[in-house]
Amino acid sequence: MSVSVNTNVSALVALQNLNATNRQLETVQTRINTGLKVASAKDNGGAFAIAQKLRGDVRSLDVVNQSLSRVQSLVDVSSAAGQAISDLMVDLKEKALAATDTSLDATSRGALNEDFKALRDQISTIVNNASLSGTNLINNSTASVSALANADGTSTITVLDEALQLSGSIITVTTTEQVDTITNAKAALTAVNASLTNVNAALARLGTKSRALEIHADFLIKLSDSLVGSIGNLVDADLAKESAKLQSLQVKQQLGVQALSIANQSPQTILSFFQ
Repeated sequence: MSVSVNTNVSALVALQNLNATNRQLETVQTRINTGLKVASAKDNGGAFAIAQKLRGDVRSLDVVNQSLSRVQSLVDVSSAAGQAISDLMVDLKEKALAATDTSLDATSRGALNEDFKALRDQISTIVNNASLSGTNLINNSTASVSALANADGTSTITVLDEALQLSGSIITVTTTEQVDTITNAKAALTAVNASLTNVNAALARLGTKSRALEIHADFLIKLSDSLVGSIGNLVDADLAKESAKLQSLQVKQQLGVQALSIANQSPQTILSFFQ
């Protein structure tokens, strides 16, 4: 084997090995620092692309959940208003029934009529104030509202308006309904009974939609968690494994430095040829 001061093959090989060890050590340190084994496309192009798509799906599901929450809140406000109206209808029924009593004197009938009108007008107040972010589901101003149901935006959950205003299709009690006479009281009682049945049916529909929105939101949370877990399986580093590898590479690095040092000393043997 020839010996040369110009070319030290052993040192070149030792340097190549040391550089390789340093690159591996840098990779492991990056994984430990970031907690990721696939932090960019150059680490693993296929895994990174799949993970990015899943991240997009997770973000989309967050938007869907926000949409569901907004619509559910609106439905809950409408349900609360509907329950208050149902209670008022019960009170109206009591007043209307009492007003059909033929033994009432004019003063008592007048007092009942004033109570009836006050309760009647309170329905309008509740209906007009049952809004959330400018949307009202019980005053016949909005045909329906829809919440996103999937990450592609191709599916929705729709909630129809429940028109609970006076003189409507659900509440047939008119804005001028009174119980000032026996005839009017009997007519009002009929209207109140029908309206109470209709209001309770509307409440059932709102309750069903609220439950459907809640169930779907819970499902999407579980789906989102599953996707997050899938992303972790693709890109997360096993820190216990990387820690062990780090220690191994640190030892290998020290040995590489020592090997390079030994290889760099070999040309000095040439001096002994000239002594």
